[in-house]
Amino acid sequence: MAATFDGGVVLGADSRTSTGSYVANRATDKVTRLTERVYVCRSGSAADTQNIAAAVAWHLEQMAVERGGKEAGVLAAARMLSRITYQNKDALQAGLIVAGYDEADANAGPGSSSSTTSAGGNEGNNGGGGGVVYAVPLGGTMVRVPFAIGGSGSAYITGLCDKLWRPGMSADECVAFVRRAVAHAIARDGSSGGCIRTVCITKDGARREFVPGDEVPGTFGDLSDVPVGGTGRGAAAAGVAVT
Repeated sequence: MAATFDGGVVLGADSRTSTGSYVANRATDKVTRLTERVYVCRSGSAADTQNIAAAVAWHLEQMAVERGGKEAGVLAAARMLSRITYQNKDALQAGLIVAGYDEADANAGPGSSSSTTSAGGNEGNNGGGGGVVYAVPLGGTMVRVPFAIGGSGSAYITGLCDKLWRPGMSADECVAFVRRAVAHAIARDGSSGGCIRTVCITKDGARREFVPGDEVPGTFGDLSDVPVGGTGRGAAAAGVAVT
């Protein structure tokens, strides 16, 4: 998932790659760097999304060379990802969320002029830099949104994200929001699990953070590792004692 805040954007994901009921990798990095200030969250086929991200990262690097070292923005990356997935939609299974910091075209809250901007251009931008998020779901559609969720766990946290996200959050508040949402998906979805990785991107660059599996926030009803007569990770988060 990815969410904008006042001055940037936060991307976050779990780390489980599964093959049916078998966990093939419990420490996958699903948040992939495209440029210094543009990243992509990957869901769907691991092979498809890894190769798409690698191809787009290479093209963006070549574009920066042609532009004298000036890196491309979020819109250029989103267009490349969308074009590849749309033109190969019968062969690829790729759900992508591309997000980053853009000096010229920032997302604003719902109902603002920039939130209704056409994905094809920068009309209606608010004139300042900030976080930008584009969702590129299965099939290659490109939609600009203030926040986006994807993957198998997203169905379990749609209402939670609608309730908790708000415009104008601080960086710390946005990181906490993303962690809580991903933790809830991990607790509810059998295909999500492992650790939580987040990337906070501002004008100063990207900052990665990592939450190991035993420190993932608990969710109500998650009673794993709860001692009899005590409070455990899930019970403490829910504010209840287990006897």
